[in-house]
Amino acid sequence: MHPPRRRRTARRLWTAVAAALALPLTMLGTGSTPAQAAAVQCSVDYKTNDWGSGFTADLTITNRGTDVIDGWTLTYAYAGNQKLGNGWNGTWSQSGQSITVKDAGHNARIAAGAAVTTGAQFSYSGSNAAPTNFAINGTSCTGAHQPPITVLTSPAAGAVYTQGDAVPLAATAAAADNATISKVEFYDNTTLLGTDTTAPYSLSVSSLTVGSHSLLAKAYDSLGASAESTPVGVTVASGPAVVASQAQLPVQQGKSASYDLKLSTQPSSNVTVTTARTSGNSGLSVTGGASLTFTPSNWNTAQKVTITAASSGTGAATFESTAGGHAKATVTATQIAATKAYDARFLELYGKITNPANGYFSPEGIPYHSVETLIVEAPDHGHETTSEAYSYLLWLQAMYGKVTGDWAKFNGAWEIMEKYMIPTHADQPTNSFYNASKPATYAPELDTPNEYPAKLDASVSVGSDPIAGELKSAYGTDDVYGMHWLQDVDNTYGYGNSPGKCEAGPTDTGPSYINTFQRGAQESVWETVPQPTCDAFKYGGKNGYLDLFTGDASYAKQWKFTNAPDADARAVQAAYWADKWADEQGKGGQISATVAKAAKMGDYLRYAMYDKYFKKVGNCAGASSCPAGTGKDASHYLLSWYYAWGGATDTSAGWAWRIGSSHAHGGYQNPMAAYALANYADLKPKSATGQADWAKSLERQVEFYRWLQSSEGAIAGGATNSWAGRYATPPAGKSTFYGMYYDQQPVYHDPPSNQWFGFQAWSMERVAEYYQQTGNAAAKAVLDKWVDWALSETTVNPDGTYRIPSTLQWSGQPDTWNASSPGANNGLHVTVADYTNDVGVAAAYAKTLTYYADRSGDTAAATTAKALLDGMWDNYQDDLGIAVPETRADYNRFDDGIHVPSGWTGTMPNGDAISSSSTFDSIRSFYEDDPAWSKIEAYLAGGAAPSFTYHRFWAQADIALAMGSYAELLE
Repeated sequence: MHPPRRRRTARRLWTAVAAALALPLTMLGTGSTPAQAAAVQCSVDYKTNDWGSGFTADLTITNRGTDVIDGWTLTYAYAGNQKLGNGWNGTWSQSGQSITVKDAGHNARIAAGAAVTTGAQFSYSGSNAAPTNFAINGTSCTGAHQPPITVLTSPAAGAVYTQGDAVPLAATAAAADNATISKVEFYDNTTLLGTDTTAPYSLSVSSLTVGSHSLLAKAYDSLGASAESTPVGVTVASGPAVVASQAQLPVQQGKSASYDLKLSTQPSSNVTVTTARTSGNSGLSVTGGASLTFTPSNWNTAQKVTITAASSGTGAATFESTAGGHAKATVTATQIAATKAYDARFLELYGKITNPANGYFSPEGIPYHSVETLIVEAPDHGHETTSEAYSYLLWLQAMYGKVTGDWAKFNGAWEIMEKYMIPTHADQPTNSFYNASKPATYAPELDTPNEYPAKLDASVSVGSDPIAGELKSAYGTDDVYGMHWLQDVDNTYGYGNSPGKCEAGPTDTGPSYINTFQRGAQESVWETVPQPTCDAFKYGGKNGYLDLFTGDASYAKQWKFTNAPDADARAVQAAYWADKWADEQGKGGQISATVAKAAKMGDYLRYAMYDKYFKKVGNCAGASSCPAGTGKDASHYLLSWYYAWGGATDTSAGWAWRIGSSHAHGGYQNPMAAYALANYADLKPKSATGQADWAKSLERQVEFYRWLQSSEGAIAGGATNSWAGRYATPPAGKSTFYGMYYDQQPVYHDPPSNQWFGFQAWSMERVAEYYQQTGNAAAKAVLDKWVDWALSETTVNPDGTYRIPSTLQWSGQPDTWNASSPGANNGLHVTVADYTNDVGVAAAYAKTLTYYADRSGDTAAATTAKALLDGMWDNYQDDLGIAVPETRADYNRFDDGIHVPSGWTGTMPNGDAISSSSTFDSIRSFYEDDPAWSKIEAYLAGGAAPSFTYHRFWAQADIALAMGSYAELLE
């Protein structure tokens, strides 16, 4: 943990005082001169993807003034024969060599410090010099000062050192815009190891502990800009070790492949290393380098081991390289079909993801949200994790089992999830007091965070829970078997809510359950107050954090968990594929116990099908007048945004609660999981009505997609049984789906929940799997229209780079649902506001096209799937995986205020004060010690929007899975 940091608070106070002192002087100097609008202050960053005869140009316009730019026109000129083809995020035109871009309406407003992007495609011949002069609304703009280029040149990625030996760090750094490099810092993750102020920049470190380390360099220039290098993963061994260059080696049938061996430390005499197959596929054998000699002079020079595969057969084998007095090196070689190049890609990327030194996993084996720590999206720190990441780990290990025949890793992934992300009985100790006839006490959802706390209202009727009894009967426990959604893996906040513990504090090690969002649809991640899932009043205020969210006469120490249904459904989906693939190999028995646990998870997942307070579904308006449900009439049979459960920490207190959610989002549905739970024998739930409920859910989900499908083909937001989260009366004329009201942006509005194309790709991929497995005609009809729309909005350039939709905008609404005669939805429309080359979303999109093309025979879908996978593989690889830079203009919100009621005071576990003047950053002071923090400081001080290259676990897993799926179905 880090002590509270105060340097930025001091800077903000100084700025405020300076502004106040300047005001009277300014007034005296201006006299009676009329006030005028401030001149535009701006910068334009220009980047291209060029393939020789054409290029795409991406331009970022940043408002560097203090006033909002309301409406903009960008002008610039080329020096050559560049010819405009088409543009996006603006109205583009060309006259001679001059280019004019008018805002697109939706991006006309550029707040102070914010940025917008626009772009276009051009053809040309000859030279293609970048333009040098840009103007916004007639005012000349400068290009943003570019940060230095920083590369960590030593150590090599994957290197292994012996504890106590010196690890040589070296970096190159180059400044832009005539600046000079002032210093280079070297980090182990977020820990500063040392600094060098003169080139060549280097540092020797002998203090690294045994285990995996993520090292990086960070350069600063004379103009105050800084940039960190891509992290490099190394391992420190407890003693001398044989070191292999990779842990995974694909070998195609009838061919050979090689890997390198070295020693971790210099020996005093010659060392002989022998390599042999120790287990697995006998079709793989060592044909070169079976015995290698390393001397005191060549110990660090790589020597090759060659593995050759027989002309037939598939499967994995383990090869061990051993030497006296040295820890062994182990490599898994996998024989794959001669034509399966995409399986080879899967294994190569799998090796990068699972290499401990690359930083994707905690010491416990938990997948982090991202390798990088400074990232804010739904998780507000990179070394948090989500149930989503666990579900992707299961799916990744299922695909690994398919390719290699090794199912131990799939079982192990479920064990890690069960141990760390499914609350134990000690975490939910009072479920036995749960009263299914009164599941919870009503509290309204409010529009904005400043309206909270929301008062509990026991006078509002709630329905009964019809599945609690049958779940207890089936599984012999009152406990809920579902994942919590968010975990602070390294206990960065310091709550110490590790499994089985309640507020153990900052000294606790390992993962800690936490929560964030809890205050209405307008609560952005930037306005959240993190809180522990077990609140014992040790941190926060006098009532812990409870009185920030709910209003009550008194508060009891309590535990509470929230489930993200799409993640649990993805875990079931992964188990389905694992079981099918293992059965095909004759190994289904190896994972049968794990698959049974997935069926159990699916049984409890039905809580996501229920209205939040178990009220009757359909035409529900008025908290008091909307009738309580009396059983299954409280189920909408869709996957809602969450379900949650909690209770007292005092085992004699005698209360517990459960709620569903009234809001269903199109992006959360999973007909593949519903099909598996309803029709696949190995995943049949034990409960009395579980299978029947999932059969009905499957039908309802496919109808839901049909109802939400826009005229163009994209899937709109969703529906709610509780308008505004408090059973309010919806606007007149609101269309309905089985009595639930259409909601363009269910659950959250900042940003709107259905503007991200990723929800389209995630959700349609599940529909495509269901269609590929069953040929269902209704699913095909939805996919036919969606694929046509998505392909029409996709561009693949000659060099393999691509553009896919990013931000979507919606208008109108669907027709009220009539199952026997669905409407055409001619009044529901989508437009693409901007485009992206995001690799994770592109992978999910490619998987959708792959499964669809396999069943339908659609050649355009198959061709585009391959182009996307080839494009990211050929253009966006690095040492850690596949990733692209991202400009994060939203990071100007680090200084956003968070709502804390006046007079409410408290502290975070690290001592950060919580009060009505708190900001996102002020209660997260640990960020100020992050090596990437200076980018944020520079941006908040008026600099350019920072760029990051993130390696999100889910995205890397989805890319690997897309390669494996393409190999299985289309290669």
